[in-house]
Amino acid sequence: MTHAIGRIGQRQTLAGVVAGLGAAIAIGAMEWFSLASNFPIVIIPFATSIVLVIGSPEAEPAQPRALIGGHVVATLVGPIVLKITGPQAWAAAVAVGLAVLAMFLTGTFHPPSGINPLLVVSNNLPWSFLFAPVFVGAVLLAAFAYIWHRLIRRRPWPQR
Repeated sequence: MTHAIGRIGQRQTLAGVVAGLGAAIAIGAMEWFSLASNFPIVIIPFATSIVLVIGSPEAEPAQPRALIGGHVVATLVGPIVLKITGPQAWAAAVAVGLAVLAMFLTGTFHPPSGINPLLVVSNNLPWSFLFAPVFVGAVLLAAFAYIWHRLIRRRPWPQR
């Protein structure tokens, strides 16, 4: 019995090491992308996304539709609210609430992308933020997750 428990613990530890390595590689690539695109890494909202996609790949919010769609839909709310209100603190809060609603309505709920409209409104970011780094970054993150899960972990992803 103790031997079986030890083997389970070893598998969990190995899974944690593999997930941590994948997350570190993805964040390193995002750091490079940040430097190449002249967006400070703090403005690129993907660290929590990679944790979700690598650590809980079977979860609905970790699927490509939610990952890419959630980031795009949530971010799209930011410049719309910013255009109407300007960079106000209360407007950032409203933008996050509207982004959650928009993700639910479009079936793209991805909790980490909730920061995107806050970043856009609070930092008065241009519409181009929607394309790069958000859209490009989300697609690259999905591609990384696909390769990571299929080739490294040898598990199916996406689930849906």
